Amino acid sequence: MYEPIRTKSVHTMAAAPEVPHRSREEELDIRLAGQLTALLTVTDELHARATRDGGGTPDDATGAAPDGAALAAAAERIAEQVARLSGGHYPLRAEPSDDSSPSRTEALQQRAHTLAGNALAVATSRGDAAAMALTAERMEAHAAPLRDRDLATA
Repeated sequence: MYEPIRTKSVHTMAAAPEVPHRSREEELDIRLAGQLTALLTVTDELHARATRDGGGTPDDATGAAPDGAALAAAAERIAEQVARLSGGHYPLRAEPSDDSSPSRTEALQQRAHTLAGNALAVATSRGDAAAMALTAERMEAHAAPLRDRDLATA
């Protein structure tokens, strides 16, 4: 009743043994390294802003005093985690921008908090205790200025 298909379907997967495939763990390593690299970029930007503003003077918009030394130490710890995940290669560091508006600092804090949360989710999925501890710490550090801002405006 039906004629058999004589040619290969375009919808079947061609098994190419020479194509390398990554394991789930390797994919999670890559994803976590990417999230941490993005967090590192924002942390470097916040560090540059803190040192430009005097390293501890309160920000006009949030009232929070960004600690330049703590941000520098956090950036180094993040870079070490990225290097561990990417086979010993330290990430390239971006040059901070010159925008010094207070709203930019608030946006960077929010972005860092979001990135730390994303990295925490990947680290939890991967089961990486060191990355989980670091990202949870960074989430808390970036949430504090946001909480202080919300309290100040209430």
